[in-house]
Amino acid sequence: MAKKLYVGNLSYNTVEDDLRETFSKFGEVVSATLIVDQTNGRSKGFGFVEMSSDEGRGQGDRRPERHIAHGPDDHRERGQTED
Repeated sequence: MAKKLYVGNLSYNTVEDDLRETFSKFGEVVSATLIVDQTNGRSKGFGFVEMSSDEGRGQGDRRPERHIAHGPDDHRERGQTED
């Protein structure tokens, strides 16, 4: 049975292929959907990944968003500022 995961805190530069590629390391990806702003077409910084089984879901919960990098500020924690 497929399991849908919420993926948040993504860079605005992330595309669906990035989600699919990153999560494919943890199991078979059924679908990857990035939520975009209808007015400008930019990512809203979150999406959903559907994994084919619980096996991939369990490993996907281990913060793979740390592996989706598109710039120096992608890994700042909330509240931190640029130096």
